[in-house]
Amino acid sequence: MYRFNCDYLEGAHPEIIRRLSETNLQQTASYGADEYSERAREKIKTACQCPNAKVYFLVGGTQSNYAVLDSLLKNYEGVISADTGHINVHEAGAIEFSGHKILTIPAHDGKLDPCDVEKYLNSFYADGTYPHMVRPGAIYISHPSEYGTLYTKDQLISLRELCDRFGMKLYLDGARLGYGLAAENTDVGLPEIAKYCHAFYIGGTKVGALFGEAVVFTDESDGNYFFTEMKQHGALLAKGRILGLQFDTLFTDDLYFNIGRHAISLAMKIKREFTKKGYLTYLDSYTNQQFFILEESKLCELLEKVIIDDWGPMGAGKRLVRITTSWATTEEAVDYLISLI
Repeated sequence: MYRFNCDYLEGAHPEIIRRLSETNLQQTASYGADEYSERAREKIKTACQCPNAKVYFLVGGTQSNYAVLDSLLKNYEGVISADTGHINVHEAGAIEFSGHKILTIPAHDGKLDPCDVEKYLNSFYADGTYPHMVRPGAIYISHPSEYGTLYTKDQLISLRELCDRFGMKLYLDGARLGYGLAAENTDVGLPEIAKYCHAFYIGGTKVGALFGEAVVFTDESDGNYFFTEMKQHGALLAKGRILGLQFDTLFTDDLYFNIGRHAISLAMKIKREFTKKGYLTYLDSYTNQQFFILEESKLCELLEKVIIDDWGPMGAGKRLVRITTSWATTEEAVDYLISLI
């Protein structure tokens, strides 16, 4: 049975498996001090057009969010997030566990509106009792968002200006960043993200790697002791070369970008065919996550033959569903899904 409910169901891109296999018995330095990790760092800095960036490799997304935000925030600070943000909904209170409160603002199609953030900040500092409150120390965004939507360059600029004005950090969760970079109608690439975000991570787990995320600090004042902080957070992998080799592979010959484009191409095909058949899209996503409103009876029919995400009732006997492609999705699987509608 074909699955369209997630984008990290398979192992890893064959090229990564090949390189892991052929280097398996090599002896290298540990904790990311190996030649593959160093080469990957340089390739990422070049792709970001940020030669002074600091790049670290971690195992997973929640681990990265937890460690990076704890590094960026003072002990009396919290982080602003959309109420739909991953750190707020699906990370089991990891940020709060580190002692930092998540300060939520209602999302617009999964994103923070800079105007709403500005209103929140103005209101916070207009309250004479704000020293008794949790100070906003960072803004968290994900690109793509949980709903497959993308920030624009202007929105990134606006959020960075707010951070500069109010003494905060802008942090971007890039779990699906490869699919955001490959999307149609986007004016945001790695150089823009590196220019406007103080820190972000390039997701590997969902974009071709066995596991792993590449954390990037772009401001000279941040991330200087992150190696030690990784250790404190249990996030330092002894066999660091496994992470470095994967990102070295992903950032060779544009592999990361090519496999992102593959997923987007198939997602757009699904979107076209569903809309041709008269199915309503929940929002206009150009990424690998597509959202449709289906009759309950149709959803039940589909679930007998494929696995897709049921995101809940929409009223009048309809359900919101998410259909997700990945680097490993095949044309055959997509054609089969389309044949069912």
